[in-house]
Amino acid sequence: MTADRTTGRLLVSTPQLDDGVFHRSVILMLQHGDDGAQGVVLNKPLGAEVDAVLPGWGEHIAVPQTLFQGGPVQVDSALGLVTVAGDDGLPPGSQRLFGSVAIIDLDTPPLLVMPEVGGLRIFAGYAGWSEGQLESELRRGSWYVVDSTPGDLLTADPAHLWEQVLRRQRSELAFVALYPPDPELN
Repeated sequence: MTADRTTGRLLVSTPQLDDGVFHRSVILMLQHGDDGAQGVVLNKPLGAEVDAVLPGWGEHIAVPQTLFQGGPVQVDSALGLVTVAGDDGLPPGSQRLFGSVAIIDLDTPPLLVMPEVGGLRIFAGYAGWSEGQLESELRRGSWYVVDSTPGDLLTADPAHLWEQVLRRQRSELAFVALYPPDPELN
């Protein structure tokens, strides 16, 4: 798969990735180029209050109103993603990444941003790959690459996102959604 083919798409972990933050993870790919790739894990809520880390933002985030673990890289930093409408102007402090997804500068006052967006999710850290690393993982079969839908970023049900994304595939990949969390208990 050539670089940039995953930008805006989802990486869905295969059942073989069975530990850590990538176990049954769904990653929205923010950027994939020749020098590496970055994304955020969409289905790992931390249960931490956003206002404890970023005062003033907590009341504006989508349900579930918690901080999400975006990945294992730079977990001491926060990344805000918003949904925006059409190709019209963007809210202050934001930059469109692809489609309706934009990254927001969390130093911008929330009251300037929120009237202009459809929803907000805040992530602690991100998932990152160095040059050629993701391509190698894709060749090994560690990830399924599938199209994203507008609801994936702000899902209200992150605990079931892995199964939901797989189930909506129009191929034998849909059957992977039935894979038991612990095959030894099957």
